[in-house]
Formats: sequence, C-alpha cells, structure tokens
Amino acid sequence: MSDTSTAPVGAPVSGDDKHLRILSTTDLAGIDISLADVVATVEGAYRTLHGGLSDNPRKLTVKPRDGHSVSYAMLGRDGSREVVAIKTSYKHGLDKGREEQHYYTSLTIYDDVTGLPVAMMDCSRIGSLRTPAVSALLARECAAPGARTALVIGTGTQGRLALPFLLTTLPDLDRLMLFGTHAEGITAVREQLHTHFPERELEIVTDLRAAAADADVIVATAGGHTPAAVEADWLRPGALSILVGHGLAPSTLHQADRVIATSEAQMNVTGTDMADADGKLPAVDSEFPPVLAGVSAGRRSAEERIFAYNSGLVVTDIALGHRFAQLALAQGLGTEVALWQ
Repeated sequence: MSDTSTAPVGAPVSGDDKHLRILSTTDLAGIDISLADVVATVEGAYRTLHGGLSDNPRKLTVKPRDGHSVSYAMLGRDGSREVVAIKTSYKHGLDKGREEQHYYTSLTIYDDVTGLPVAMMDCSRIGSLRTPAVSALLARECAAPGARTALVIGTGTQGRLALPFLLTTLPDLDRLMLFGTHAEGITAVREQLHTHFPERELEIVTDLRAAAADADVIVATAGGHTPAAVEADWLRPGALSILVGHGLAPSTLHQADRVIATSEAQMNVTGTDMADADGKLPAVDSEFPPVLAGVSAGRRSAEERIFAYNSGLVVTDIALGHRFAQLALAQGLGTEVALWQ
C-alpha cells in the first residue's frame, strides 16, 4: 500500500457554512492508507493530548436496563490539527448473535480555525484501524524485550487487523497464533495477514491455555459471547495482555504486576465486566499517553506481567478521521448536502 504519511497534519480541507460533506462507507473504503501512516497518526494524537493541546472528555453512555443495546457519545478537540469533532456509536442486539446485531457509528468534524464543517463520515473503518493501531503501540511500549510470539483472541472487526498492526510495530514477532470460533472470521484474519505480510503464516490454535502460556503478547478482541477467558495463572512471566473486547478473565487484570490504560476514567466506565467480587477495579499504574511521551514507564522489568486496557480515545478517532477527510477531499470523494439552508 502507498505511504501517504508525508501529507501535512494541518492540510486544509474545503467547506462552507451551508453544506456538509458526507463520506460514506464506500468513499472511505477506496482510500489507500498504509498501516504505518495509521500508527503515526494515532501516536501523534496521543502525544498532542499528553502535551496538553487536545481535549478528550469522558464519554457519555446510555444503556437500557435489559442491556439489549448501548450508545456512546464522545466529544473532543485535536490541538495540532485544530479541529473539533463528535463521535456517536450505537449497537443494538447485544443479547443476540453477531448476525442479528446492528451497529452504527459516525464522526462529524469541524475546522476550529475557520469555524466551518469539514465532513461527516461513517466511522466504522476509522475504528477498525484506530483500535488495532493503539494495541500495536501498547505492544511496542509494553511488551517484554525480545518478544517473539503473539496470540490474538477473536476474529471480528478488531481481530482482523490485529496481527498486521502488531507486525508493523514489532516486526521481530515470528509466531502468530489465532484463537477463534467463527470459520469465516478465521478466513478473514488469514486474508488480512497475507494482504499486508504475505510471507507470514498464521497458526490456528484450539488449546487456549497452552497458547496463552506460550504468548509474549496477547490481544483479546472477541465478542461478548466468546468462550475464551484466559486466566492470570496461564500467563508466562513477562507476558503482556491487551484487552480490547473480551477473552481475558478478570484475574489477568487483578493479578497483573502493572496496569496500563489508555484512559482510567473510560476503563471505569466500560470495563465493569472485569470488576472483582466487590465490583471494584484496581487502580491504574499509568495511563498510556505519558508512557508514549517517555514520562512514565510502560514496563519496569522483563518479568512483569502487564495488563493493558485499550478503550480508545476520541482524539485518536478525530486525528484519523481528519486524515481520511484530507485524503478523501483531495480525491474529490463524498457528497455535499445542503444541510443548513
């Protein structure tokens, strides 16, 4: 894929005060962007946030009592790109199988210099890239020295690019394992790996305990119905466990030697399924932005078992969404809607 990372962060985008440019799923699917560009964009968003230039308030959550759906709203500002955006996310059918669920997410971006709208876009591809990029950055900063083996749990949207992104930041990984329960998902993971790293092979594992015991890095991306639940005493010394969705038992968090979170506040909102018998979560040793900035240690020793919580921050969606908007507008993609007239 082409490397487009040389485009300036603040490259201007078009807009006026009457129209809103809509970027559809199809528009965004046709944009060529390298994994390295995605990683660099996401890392830049974290560094800008740590520098105090961006704002990332706590997300708002709405969930009915029976738990059949969940909705999120996230507002933020990227200080290096000087844009403001709001992301919304709605998932229905949490009590049903994957094929019966409905999921919608969108991102609306405004230029905070001109005051004009930039674009409104489907945020599914943004999320499918941003999240594994964050996991890859967590792995780069927190994996034990000489890490060679990775295990991905889950074959859904977040699992399919987990290994290509891990190889982008940890190219010395030489054993790539996958635990999944959906044949079509396993095929999709294999296809994505071969698209980005055609020389690498995927090992499908069925004995999760044995695979976890061999893994230096575990990325758990499975859905809520997964049978997977890696326990702390399965892990080797020095193991890094990254939780994105499901697949790790609460013991991996509560018995970890060090806990890193992209946001402790968000972990306390969205990580309640990892609480102990008293409904409590342990304190976070460090959030991730200061780790990336070199202010806080991601790892203090090669033997530490580290738990990392990847909840995603809206500033990373904003940065990557703005990057996509730059590329889309340069190619003339999207539909302008006369929304305010």
